[in-house]
Amino acid sequence: MCLFRYESDPEPEEPLPAGCLYVPVREGVGAGTALRLFRTPLGAPTAVGFTSMERLRATLGGDQAAVRLSEGLLRALCGPLGARLVTVDPTLSALPVAAPPPRPGRLRARAL
Repeated sequence: MCLFRYESDPEPEEPLPAGCLYVPVREGVGAGTALRLFRTPLGAPTAVGFTSMERLRATLGGDQAAVRLSEGLLRALCGPLGARLVTVDPTLSALPVAAPPPRPGRLRARAL
């Protein structure tokens, strides 16, 4: 830890520019390509970017399409959609939610 603070040092909670990111997209038929938005564990909408295609594939799978955008452009595109956060290189993702298996009916014992 450095004991001296310099003018060029960012504030601890100030987001640092991430540079160019690989951003996951959905490829639509009629609408073209759309950015995928995600949610944080607390439910806030967030845009997601990865610093390498390998990290994107490791987290979202090998068939995930992506475009390359700067962090500033990603923020500008997603801000009006309500996603004010940008998450860089998330390592955990949940599997898609599947329908719960059918519950077996309760068996009742009958008196003979």
